[in-house]
Amino acid sequence: MSLLRRYNLMSQTNSTELIRSQQNVAQFSNGVAKKLYKLVVISGLVLYIMYNLWPGFHCCYSFSVLTHLRPTVVGNLESSYSSGTGTNSATSISHIVFGIASTSNSWRNKRWFIESWWRPNVTRGFVFLDTFPVDLIPWPASSPPFRISENTSRYKDYDKHEMTHAIRLARIIREIINEEDQNDEDVRWYVIADDDTVIFINNLVEVLSRYDYNKYFYVGMNSECHASNYFHSFEMAFGGAGYALSYPLARALAKNLDVCIRRYPSLYGSDHIVQSCVADLGVSLTQEKGFHQIDLHSDISGLLSAHPQSPLVSLHHLKVVDPIFPSMTRNQSLNHLMKAANADESRLLQQTICYHKQNNWSFSISWGYSAQVYEAIYPPSILRLPLQTFRPWMFAKPFYILNTRIPSTKDPCQIPHVFFFYSVETITDIIGRQHLIATTYTRRRPRFLPACSSTGNHSAAHINMIRVLSPVLEMHDGVGRRRECCEVEYESRSNTTNVQIRACVEDEIIP
Repeated sequence: MSLLRRYNLMSQTNSTELIRSQQNVAQFSNGVAKKLYKLVVISGLVLYIMYNLWPGFHCCYSFSVLTHLRPTVVGNLESSYSSGTGTNSATSISHIVFGIASTSNSWRNKRWFIESWWRPNVTRGFVFLDTFPVDLIPWPASSPPFRISENTSRYKDYDKHEMTHAIRLARIIREIINEEDQNDEDVRWYVIADDDTVIFINNLVEVLSRYDYNKYFYVGMNSECHASNYFHSFEMAFGGAGYALSYPLARALAKNLDVCIRRYPSLYGSDHIVQSCVADLGVSLTQEKGFHQIDLHSDISGLLSAHPQSPLVSLHHLKVVDPIFPSMTRNQSLNHLMKAANADESRLLQQTICYHKQNNWSFSISWGYSAQVYEAIYPPSILRLPLQTFRPWMFAKPFYILNTRIPSTKDPCQIPHVFFFYSVETITDIIGRQHLIATTYTRRRPRFLPACSSTGNHSAAHINMIRVLSPVLEMHDGVGRRRECCEVEYESRSNTTNVQIRACVEDEIIP
């Protein structure tokens, strides 16, 4: 074989091997690239999921792309976590400052309302008085610390308000911010209330935790009385029920308050001045049905026995209405209600409805307050309406902003057997853990009516006590929660009936 031919054969062989080597390298490179691409995609997806679903995961805060990809929640479901301070701590009572409006004369007779819920060295805030309380010194440790309101005589040309002290009370928000100015880095909410406002502070914390305190929120509720809202404003949070201002809104309000005082010289009271100023700042009322002005008279048991499906936040005017428990003074009644609140504040006054169908009985439980037994089957859509046991604040129709029931006083099918909260105890399991809460409810008085004949004459007159068992758990799980369901355990030979509260089954409709 000639050298030229041998050379050509060697060249062809080397070329073929070179092409094969290049193809192998290309295939290897493509494989590595694909694997690297998959690894990057999977790693990015894992980091994104951890960033959004794991509150304690902080490794990705420096990645602006992931930060911008994180979804935000708007409206009434906004997170209670800070978006501006870099903290993820949940809102607690230490983040709320209370401003309580009073006078030296009024405080002497009403302080027990505030002391029923105030927690010394835990709750923060002040009661604002018009003059120095000489006869109340030494000031009791069970009361909030007091401050004397600043002189408002410079506003006399703008004081045409029907309510005495309207300007002084409106300026509480400014004065309390001045008091807390050195410690305001951990303030999220300011709550303004009257000296006869009863606040359920655990429920208040839960409600305010639903909102972003870095934004402008004005949280409260209207009056139950239509005329009160008409003469003031349907957009106003009534001050007796209390209202909450988020930190930035409170600061903006305080800065502009003098302008608003001069702009609105003839509004009735301080809460209307505040509402008008808040509106001028571009903020509307966020209604929470657990704030209660109680612009009512007489017996409010019908209202309290059919509370809205919201945490109970406040009660007002308890010195004006009848004692909420029979055979007790107003002070004793409030202390008695607090026994149930101390056991499970989240469930207080929450309504649960169930049935004993063999006897055609309907049970309506207002936890920690009352139990009602009807000798007929009524659906929840009826029983959730309050019995009109109360009278209107003003006799101007329409009386109320809520629907009520006015049963026939002679119809035994419409008039319930009424039982009121008597006692509460915690039941532990075999290893000592809290397992259930048992509340008992005793009969108020005999009904003095025959049995309901249209449903079979199954009288409930022999029942003297109702015992309600509820699970030990926090009721609050945000917006969209269903009412709880329950089961009735009744024995004809017993004068005590047991009711077991439970979670409703999916798609369950009652009765």
